[in-house]
Amino acid sequence: MSEISTEQVTPFEFHNAPAISDASANPFKLVVDPVMRVKLRKALFELIENHDSQLAEYVANGQLSLDSYKEYIEIFARSLHDSMGTAEGVNYLLESCGFRVNPEEINLHPETRWK
Repeated sequence: MSEISTEQVTPFEFHNAPAISDASANPFKLVVDPVMRVKLRKALFELIENHDSQLAEYVANGQLSLDSYKEYIEIFARSLHDSMGTAEGVNYLLESCGFRVNPEEINLHPETRWK
């Protein structure tokens, strides 16, 4: 096995800005603009952080016991599923992306129109 010299390693940097996608380099069309994707990602990250801190608080207060990481992930996924399956959960994402929608108008079962 050959060793990699430092001349062969390409340095990289972490950026908070969205990566600019080249739609022609991808076999799929870019449907959502990069700014909207960043807003949605940020909202999802904040939602995940909120759910994680709430579960940690329940465990710390003795209201919830966990036997394994597997169980934690299962409960965490269920919590996210329950939140996103409501008009309030979807409305949170919409508002985080800059949309104001009447919660009664939110479709919790949108049709996926595959082509």
